[in-house]
Amino acid sequence: MSGTSEKKLVRIDVSSDTVCPWCFVGKKNLDKAIAASNDKYNFEIIWHPFQLNPDAPKEGIDKREYYRRKFGSQSVRMEARMSEVFKNVGLEYSLSGLTGNTMDSHRLIYFARQQGLDKQHDLVEELNIGYFTQGKYIGDHKFLLESAAKVGIEGAEEFLKDPNNGLREVEEELKTYSGNITGVPYYVINGNHKLSGGQPPEVFLRAFQVATT
Repeated sequence: MSGTSEKKLVRIDVSSDTVCPWCFVGKKNLDKAIAASNDKYNFEIIWHPFQLNPDAPKEGIDKREYYRRKFGSQSVRMEARMSEVFKNVGLEYSLSGLTGNTMDSHRLIYFARQQGLDKQHDLVEELNIGYFTQGKYIGDHKFLLESAAKVGIEGAEEFLKDPNNGLREVEEELKTYSGNITGVPYYVINGNHKLSGGQPPEVFLRAFQVATT
């Protein structure tokens, strides 16, 4: 086999929070870019935690109420804008349900990675679909465990039950990967090419090219 036909490796480190709508939009666009260039590259995608609001309550707070408190009269405009953006990636944005602390979801995402990067990637999808389109609460263990089961993660219940499992690792990653960034989603491609925000697929495609030449 000649060298030219070998696929190049594209490693993507993604910092994101499970309650950040742009992170989900970015993921959908990244997935499109990957599907369009699978014949050229082998992909390795690793999800790292970020917390937009580390002090958010564990027990959850009404999503609309939270956004109204945080952004005031702008929140209605923001909701309309997100609905529009989600529609463009084929999704129905919903502000129903609760929002709150995302630590448990990050512990689960960390745990999923131990069982394979594909499982981790699939879990992020499930959590996002539930939280952004079905009014599921990101801090609800029942929802977290249902999502884990859907993507074939073993032992999630045992793991989540103890609030210390994965905590040190997640906090370590928050420091290492997210300590010096101010917003998410944030992408590092092959260790040096950096992108932020919910980029369109063509921006990712160009980045893959730059990062591998």
